[in-house]
Amino acid sequence: MTLHLADQLAFDRAMVTQPVWNRFNSAADAVGLADNVLLHAGPAFSSPAQITAPILNSACVSAVWEGLARDFDQAEAMIMAGEIKMHPAQDHDVVTPLAAVVSASMPLHTVYDAWRGQTRVFAPINGGARPSLRLGLRSEAVLEHIRWLNTRFLDVLQNGLAEGIALVPLAVEGLMGGDDCHGRTPVAGKALVAELKDRTPGGIRDEEALEFMESSPSLFLNLWMAATKLMMKLAEGVEGSSFVTAAGGNGQEVGIQISGLPGQWFTVPATPPKGRFDTDLPQDRALGAIGDSAVVEAFGLGAMAIELSPEQKKTLGAYLPDNSEARMTGLSAGAHPYFRALDIRLGSTARGAVAQGSGPAIGLGILDRMGQAGRLGGGVYDMPVDPFSAAVKALGA
Repeated sequence: MTLHLADQLAFDRAMVTQPVWNRFNSAADAVGLADNVLLHAGPAFSSPAQITAPILNSACVSAVWEGLARDFDQAEAMIMAGEIKMHPAQDHDVVTPLAAVVSASMPLHTVYDAWRGQTRVFAPINGGARPSLRLGLRSEAVLEHIRWLNTRFLDVLQNGLAEGIALVPLAVEGLMGGDDCHGRTPVAGKALVAELKDRTPGGIRDEEALEFMESSPSLFLNLWMAATKLMMKLAEGVEGSSFVTAAGGNGQEVGIQISGLPGQWFTVPATPPKGRFDTDLPQDRALGAIGDSAVVEAFGLGAMAIELSPEQKKTLGAYLPDNSEARMTGLSAGAHPYFRALDIRLGSTARGAVAQGSGPAIGLGILDRMGQAGRLGGGVYDMPVDPFSAAVKALGA
C-alpha cells in the first residue's frame, strides 16, 4: 500500500529524532502539573466512579506519597469527591506503565530531542521487580518502595547521567540481542546500567541500588516508552495525517490519537489480553488492557517485532493473532535509519490499520481487575480496528 502523503510527512518528522535522557524534572516543573492532579495511563475516565481498581489503588498510594492525604482511605474519598483529579498522562506529554500513577512532586525522566531541543516527554522511574505502582496494589510496601525509588535511587541515577544518554543506540543493542523493547528489555537494560556505572564518578557504591538494577530487567522500559512517545509527538499536527501519535489503555477503555487531530482520543472498551496466568485465579479476574506502553507497539516494536525476540515469542507466540506477521508490515509506515541493520519497519497509521482490518498486537502485563493480586501474568491484546476507523472517518479522508 502506498503511504498517504500526509502520513509520509508525519512519519518523516517522527524518524528525524534523537531521543536523549538528560535529567530529571518533577511533574510540576515538567508539565505544570497541579498539586491535586494525578496522571494515569490511557484515555480519560468519564467519572471518578469509572476508575479501575488498580489505577485507583495506585492513585491512593501516590496521593499519600504526595502528602495530599494522610492515608489511603482519605485519598480514595478525595478522588471520589473530585478533590483529587485524574487526567490522562499522554495528554500532558507523560507516559506511565500499567497502573502506575504520576503526581506533581514525582521525579520524571526527561527525554528530549537532541537535534531540535525543545520537545520533551517524561516518564516515572520503573519500579523494577519490587512492589511497584504499576501493579496497582494499595499497600505500605508500595509506598515504601516509591519513597526509596524517588530519593535514594534517584540520586544514584542522577549521579550517572553526565551529559545525557542517547536511547536509540541502547534500543538497537537490545533488539540485536533478543529484546523486543517492551515485554523483554534485559539486554538494553544491562547496557543502560553499564552506561550509568561508567559515567558515575568513582562508580556506583550503593549496594542496594546495584542489586535493584541487576534484578530489574525492565529498568529501560519507561525510558524507551518516553523515547517512543517523543518521536510520536514530533509527528503531531500534520494536516490530514493518520499517523498514530498516542496509544494506551486505562483498564476500561483503550484508545489512540493521530497526527492530524492532536489531543483527540478514539476509544473502544478494553478487553483483557489473552495470555497465561502465573497465579491460580479464574480468567475473569483479568483487567482490560492497561498502560501507555502500547506506544511501543504503535511504533512497531514489542509484539509487533517479536521475530527479533525468540524468548518473547516462546512466551507469547501462542497468543498472537493468526495474521500477526501481516500486521507487522501492513500497519507500519516505513524504515528508520537507526534500525537499518535490523531490517524492520516502524511507525503505524490508522489508514494502514483500516486497510489491514486490524490494529496492532500489543504485549501487555495482565493485572487483577480487583486490585488485590497485582500482576496475574502476561499476554497479547489484539487491538480492534474500530478506533482507527473512527480516526480516519474523523479526518474526512
